[in-house]
Amino acid sequence: MDIPLSAVRAMVEAALAEDIGWGDITTRALVPPEHLGRAQALVKGEGILCGIDVFGLAFTLWDPSLKIETLICDGSPIRRGDIAATVEGRAASILSAERVALNFLQRLSGIATMTRRFVQEVGDLPTRVLETRKTTPGLRLLEKYAVRIGGGSNHRYNLSDGVLIKDNHLAVIKAYGGDLREAIARARRGVPLTIKIEVEVESAEEARAAAVAGADLILLDNMPVDQMREAVQAIKAASPSPGSHPLVEASGGITLEKVRAIAETGVDYLSSGALTHSFRALDISLEMEV
Repeated sequence: MDIPLSAVRAMVEAALAEDIGWGDITTRALVPPEHLGRAQALVKGEGILCGIDVFGLAFTLWDPSLKIETLICDGSPIRRGDIAATVEGRAASILSAERVALNFLQRLSGIATMTRRFVQEVGDLPTRVLETRKTTPGLRLLEKYAVRIGGGSNHRYNLSDGVLIKDNHLAVIKAYGGDLREAIARARRGVPLTIKIEVEVESAEEARAAAVAGADLILLDNMPVDQMREAVQAIKAASPSPGSHPLVEASGGITLEKVRAIAETGVDYLSSGALTHSFRALDISLEMEV
């Protein structure tokens, strides 16, 4: 994985502590510690695998003596009947860490699978698919990783990653006599030169104003497709020369059914919170062989 191992370990350790608590009393009562077992991660659905290393880490953090064999790598298409990995060692340890390991694997595979479907819908267009910050608290790094595995790209990781002037920011500015131009100017003065300034707008007129005011990116928020197309044209018309207009992002209410039509309006990016909050976890189970 291309994210820090220390961060992943912290997330998995927190999940294990949450789930196992003061001990797995069921397994402790039923399974003697010397009993050995082998388990298979059995795929029962169809999609894109993601999180197989996290799956293994959940077991080895709980019991370092467990042996993990990865049979399918992240980013691979999977279908019903595939075996993604095997786990061997103390049966009690496998049973105790099972749920946490599967939770990560199922959720991340679900995100990657949904992202891949979005990306395939716009595959022949230059528009890039992004997620948002609408992620599960504490799991953002992994969920954004899953979006990349699915073929998407990442938006801001956190509030320190970039400037995004939203409607509520503008409401505060306007309440004290300011306007959009002043908001962009304040942002320019307040952040490093390498940081891009993005502005959220809700109409073609606001989009044009943001382009004239010098925004680097313009986010079209919850616009109908026709209005979105009009906004893209307004942004281009407001630019001093062809090809120099701000990049355009569409967001709000983007579904798999609408993603193609939205991309065809000419936007550069489309961001969907659904990728990380409305996905369906992929069906994968752990089958014990004692």
